[in-house]
Amino acid sequence: MSEQVQYEASSKRLVLACCLLVGFMAGEVVAGYLASSLALIADAGHMLTDAISIVAVIWTTSLARRPATARWTFGLSRAEIVAAAINGISLLVVAGLIVQAAIEHLISPPQTDGTSVIILASIGIVINLIVVWLLGEVKRGSLNAKAAFVHVTTDLAAFVGTLVAGIVIVTTAFSRADAVASLGVAGLIIWASFGLLRDSARVLLEGVPEEVDIKQVRSHIVAIPGVLDVHDLHAWTLSTRRPVVSAHVVVSDVSFKDGSAGQVLDQLQDCLGDHFDVAHSTFQLEPGSHQAHEAEFHS
Repeated sequence: MSEQVQYEASSKRLVLACCLLVGFMAGEVVAGYLASSLALIADAGHMLTDAISIVAVIWTTSLARRPATARWTFGLSRAEIVAAAINGISLLVVAGLIVQAAIEHLISPPQTDGTSVIILASIGIVINLIVVWLLGEVKRGSLNAKAAFVHVTTDLAAFVGTLVAGIVIVTTAFSRADAVASLGVAGLIIWASFGLLRDSARVLLEGVPEEVDIKQVRSHIVAIPGVLDVHDLHAWTLSTRRPVVSAHVVVSDVSFKDGSAGQVLDQLQDCLGDHFDVAHSTFQLEPGSHQAHEAEFHS
């Protein structure tokens, strides 16, 4: 499947998933208000962030496909990381609002229609299962797509909790079960948000990619014939699928005289591509005497 065909198929899945979420969310807000169920309204609020996260995936994927320009020399692929971070923050805001309302309902619980809660939660589980299936392949593409998938899976778990709360209300008349379920929803949302913020911060702060062991990278570089040492070694990611490495590599003076420095460079890039799946690397080859000209030397 070509990249263009895959992009179009993923876009159709995303649009369909977004339509399902928005349509059900609108009905759930009305039903939650009529049933006096905070858990249903909380789920609807979470579904709103689900829909927003999917729209963000569609938008940032489109941006990432734009070619590099004189102003944006790496393109706009990192827009997906910014969107993922915003997603994480939005989840925390939603969770805070849910916790505040849940505490109020624990103190003064309203009369909740448990039957309506059971029916809406059951439909919500079905809708979210469909959306999870639609996003199953898309989530592999980027951190932002993963963020949308996390949104929906936590929403699915929240609906299961809401269903249990409805059953408890119908069978025991314990109306505070609705608020307890809402706190469970908030807990799931907070857990999901921290994961997204951690992963997006690693990229935005240019941390070493989780799958790259910088010590192993150093060991592979110095093991290449002709390499004497390496310093200013950095590894980061432009986006979730674009790891980058740069380094100052000290080679023997002979390499510059006999022309073998080019072969060393070829071996360096082949090594990183084969062992660490790094497609973009930048190396500064230098003789040992160049160290005295370094403004700041990093071992």
